[in-house]
Amino acid sequence: MKDERRRDAIQHEIHALENNGTWMIDDLPLNKKTLGCTWVYKIKYHSDDTMERFKAWLVIFKNLQVAGIDYIETFALVAKMTTMWVFLRVTTAKTWEVHRMNVYNTFLHGDLQEEVYMKLPPGFQVSVLGKVCKLKKSLCGLKQTPHYWFAKLSATLKGYGFQQSY
Repeated sequence: MKDERRRDAIQHEIHALENNGTWMIDDLPLNKKTLGCTWVYKIKYHSDDTMERFKAWLVIFKNLQVAGIDYIETFALVAKMTTMWVFLRVTTAKTWEVHRMNVYNTFLHGDLQEEVYMKLPPGFQVSVLGKVCKLKKSLCGLKQTPHYWFAKLSATLKGYGFQQSY
């Protein structure tokens, strides 16, 4: 937190979280617990190895989540290496261009179904003590985050007319 570039990255991320409606500041209900969180930092580089920017993202501690109480379903989207090899072989054979894209705040778009409360992020200023963040959208680190992100992605792609393969 002493490095100004990291503080700027945190402010940028908090701004993105608030603009996305990720949480609301609220009181903790008596029968609920809060999950902790921390900042994770990374330096992003351009393809020529020059520094692009400092990146910070908020990661929630999932170790206190209990199946059936704090979340119902989980999902981990994993691409098999054989799938990637086939994809690259087809694109090479057909001389297609392949572009890589970086999606900012990927997991922040899944809408949570459960009530999840998180302690205020380190460095986050709020005027009233004793408040917590009631999450409305998923955050990196929650066990159910990939499930809700994939549900949102699937619904969006189907809305554009794509059909899901089984």
